[in-house]
Amino acid sequence: MHLVQILLPTTDASTSPFPPELFASVRDELTRKFGGITFHRSAPAEGLWLSDDGVEKDAIVTAEVMVDEIDREWWTSFRVDLERRFDQEEIVIRALPITRI
Repeated sequence: MHLVQILLPTTDASTSPFPPELFASVRDELTRKFGGITFHRSAPAEGLWLSDDGVEKDAIVTAEVMVDEIDREWWTSFRVDLERRFDQEEIVIRALPITRI
């Protein structure tokens, strides 16, 4: 089993918050596809990374789903779609092996 985490920005490039409907559409789509989701939205995390212009940062929320198998083709397509929807150069989606207890 895997825990798939999707790191989503809370604001666009001009620091305007994304509309709640955008996150709701992600939540609803993942719930329909996987039967459940956990959305960590109440306290956005801060993401930092180095670029040619120095240190950049953004606030992110995390969506998580548990899956038995990783369908790389579906997740790649979903990531590309999220990058378009959120107008991002890259959306990080990562999978961690887990054991349910």
